Amino acid sequence: MGLERKQDVITFKVDKALNEALEGIPNRSEFIRNAILAALDGTCPLCKGTGILNVSQQKHWEEFAQKHAVVKCDDCHTFHLTCQV
Repeated sequence: MGLERKQDVITFKVDKALNEALEGIPNRSEFIRNAILAALDGTCPLCKGTGILNVSQQKHWEEFAQKHAVVKCDDCHTFHLTCQV
């Protein structure tokens, strides 16, 4: 028999404009969960969205960067990693 984990409740404050924008959404909790998951999918896997690498991460990045480069795509003009080996 499996035990279900109780869901955690997280609350946060929103300004009036965001509150009004969310009023017409039938299931706000589901909408917010999906929006957060989508945002996390686009988060840097190293810094987790902080924009800062700690000392250990910086050392790993420097080693990685010796054989890889950040380049701009000629077609879509976005930056991506490419292997230089």
